[in-house]
Amino acid sequence: MAITTLDERIGNEKLVRASELLKVAAHPQRLAILDLLGGKKRMCVNDLVEVLGIEQAILSQHLTLMRDKGLLAVEKEGKYSYYHLAQPAFLKIIKDLENCCDQL
Repeated sequence: MAITTLDERIGNEKLVRASELLKVAAHPQRLAILDLLGGKKRMCVNDLVEVLGIEQAILSQHLTLMRDKGLLAVEKEGKYSYYHLAQPAFLKIIKDLENCCDQL
């Protein structure tokens, strides 16, 4: 049986894209944001600030970065911005992290 590399199985373009998403998510506060949004349909910035205890300016930077990289999407309603996951399958990675960290 021949051994194939990840690049051969999914292609270089998808591998690069996956690497970019992992780099963006690789921050404790960003992982917390993704996890929280994964349990909800969508949340406004004020609710995220309240639940996560992150300063609004810092939260906005995280949200903008993840939105720009395609992990999150935003809908504006009046003066509020509601964020939700644009890549719900990414939650599988967070679940795997939970399971993996039990053994660290």
